[in-house]
Amino acid sequence: MGTIAASELIINDRGAIYHVNCRPEEIANTIITVGDPDRVKEVSKHFDSIEFKNNHREFVTHTGYLGKKRISVTSTGIGPDNIDIVLNELDALVNIDFETRTIKEKLTSLNIIRVGTSGSLQQEIPVDSFVASTHGLGLDNLLNFYTHDSNEEEKQLLQAFDTHTQLHQGISSPYITGAGVSLLKEFVDGFHHGITVTCPGFYGPQGRVLRMGLTHPQLIDRLTSFSFGNHRVSNFEMETSAIYGMGKILGHHCLSLSAIVANRITKEFSKDGGAAVENLIVKTLENISASI
Repeated sequence: MGTIAASELIINDRGAIYHVNCRPEEIANTIITVGDPDRVKEVSKHFDSIEFKNNHREFVTHTGYLGKKRISVTSTGIGPDNIDIVLNELDALVNIDFETRTIKEKLTSLNIIRVGTSGSLQQEIPVDSFVASTHGLGLDNLLNFYTHDSNEEEKQLLQAFDTHTQLHQGISSPYITGAGVSLLKEFVDGFHHGITVTCPGFYGPQGRVLRMGLTHPQLIDRLTSFSFGNHRVSNFEMETSAIYGMGKILGHHCLSLSAIVANRITKEFSKDGGAAVENLIVKTLENISASI
């Protein structure tokens, strides 16, 4: 591939990439992503020092140190469309030479860890507990715009899911990608493991009814009852599959961690979701500083 055109790789006057508004030296190789821009400071308040702060639209970034570990935390906003922006731009910051607009010969693999909230789809995964996603299963269609391959396990899982849910009929072409194994193995104690389904919306796509009827009113039951070997759907949210899918294509190590704030089976909602997220942030940073 030759020089990347100015219309494809947009760099502003200070040499920063367009949306996240960061320059290459302002981003660490270990990155925590959060959906809520206000959550960035809730992560970085635990850093020993902060060397860089920036915000542009919904994209807020802080980079600093926890001990000797350099970490960035950046907000993505909600949804797979925003993940498309953030994953492409984080990758560009480490793997594209902004001066020549060419892909570097030596590529860098980032550690990207999503810390967010989610709804449980299993009765025994209660509110205020934590889930580490073994797979991201997308109902959002984002990855279908990119050339991607699945391993044999992923193909079998997806075929079984399609047969069980029938969601591919008139809604989407689901896709599935596994977590970064090197990261997942560091988040075992204190975490439930399972498949996380990513939806392209919060209401109808997650089976909620307010004033509009649903084309798939049995969605929750079908997701909850799906199993393939030891795999089952543990929870759903709105970013994981896009992070896993794009991360795999680009050669990054990705993991999604969720604080469960709602249980859709028991109809419970956390009495203090903020405390649950804070506990997850602390545990995530402890694990990162100790082993990643």
